[in-house]
Amino acid sequence: MRNFLILFSFIGFISTHAISQDSQLKSYALVGGMLIDGYEAPAVHNAVVLVSGNRIIAAGPAHEVTIPDGTPIIDTRGKTIMPGLIDMHMHLDLIGHGDYDQYYTLLGGTRRLAEVMPIAAKHMMRAGVTTGVDLGSPFDILAVREQIRAGEIPGPRLTISGPWITRIKLDGVPDSYQIVINSPTEAAAKTLELIEQGSDIIKIWLGLTLEDMKAVVNAAHSKGVKVHAHLYKVPAMEKAIEAGVDVLQHVGSAKMPPYPAALLHKIAEDRIPVVQTVAHRIWVYPASIENPSRLDNPELEADIPADIYANMQRSFKNIRALSYFKDTPDEIRHSTINARQFIDANAYMGVGTDAASPLNFHTEAMWREMSALVDSGMTPARVITAATKSGAEILGKGGELGTIEAGKLADIIIIDGDPLFDINALKYVAVTIKDGRVWFNKKYTTDALTALGTAF
Repeated sequence: MRNFLILFSFIGFISTHAISQDSQLKSYALVGGMLIDGYEAPAVHNAVVLVSGNRIIAAGPAHEVTIPDGTPIIDTRGKTIMPGLIDMHMHLDLIGHGDYDQYYTLLGGTRRLAEVMPIAAKHMMRAGVTTGVDLGSPFDILAVREQIRAGEIPGPRLTISGPWITRIKLDGVPDSYQIVINSPTEAAAKTLELIEQGSDIIKIWLGLTLEDMKAVVNAAHSKGVKVHAHLYKVPAMEKAIEAGVDVLQHVGSAKMPPYPAALLHKIAEDRIPVVQTVAHRIWVYPASIENPSRLDNPELEADIPADIYANMQRSFKNIRALSYFKDTPDEIRHSTINARQFIDANAYMGVGTDAASPLNFHTEAMWREMSALVDSGMTPARVITAATKSGAEILGKGGELGTIEAGKLADIIIIDGDPLFDINALKYVAVTIKDGRVWFNKKYTTDALTALGTAF
């Protein structure tokens, strides 16, 4: 049994910020469920997880963890306890509208982002995502991040890139989303400006030269900041690797024919993190064709402003004709090989969704991505580790997040089902705990949850 007394004393040494922020949080225990701790290892049955404030005090089999008298109990029998999910590629400004041009016109550019972003944040938490990497929002996101940190609205812990750096201006997207550069010197300067303005990571887009990429990487690394690259094609990947880019985003999402074996070997051997985002077209599109009723969802309608929701529904009338899906039939054919190449190569992988791109709602994106990875060859245990422990490590937060063990932050979800048997059980998130604070789906209301937490 872990040394409970020493770890309980540890709580007194957490930062002043954490103490003040979580002074109202209580101790409680999650009792009786199956524990998946984030390691790619057998689950623990009849488990207990003990939480005090925003920290995990102990976790393990019930016979090894002592629950102090009077500790409130959350009954998890028949359910699964596991780490909060980490979405390594999401977009808080999006809600799944079918047409980007129409969407940004409807929002007045960025004028209504303050309405949309809190909705997306809540939907991510409902889906069990307690940490999210936003790869490409204007700095309007900073205000929402502060609301989340202050506990004013539910939402994941955010790592943000701010605007991306590119040589190719993306039409139809407001200018505040993108920084267009014309030289490596300008790329370096803009990188430092983004970090000064609040970027936690840097995102590079299409069209950059090798020297551009090196300039961005060198500038970002001088500040201890990682660089994520949006890319698909082999030459761009080779440039990014040579430049020292930290994370490869979108590779293996089946836009390309099969990748060469030598490239896969290098990525796997050097443990260059890969985030595939395979589901957002290839799995979501046929799911929507086969079941269009998923697009008109009362849960979405209840949260999204009426005029935006009505416009979304109009955008879904002929999804076959949406420009976003023009190449999807080819991508589906590529995916039989391409989507599993990095899996078969044993690449070091996080899980990202590209939510909420068209039809890819934050309420569903993470479990659909994890299901697509299982379809493509990962075991459920491996994909759960990728979506928790590996994601935390890639973000440089493995000491605090990603696994359920004593001393770590209490980011925990409770699933109504067994995702090791069927990964699609992840659609049934009963409880989401972030920083020790308990949020729960109203369908799973109990007296204990009502006393300890807040219903979504």
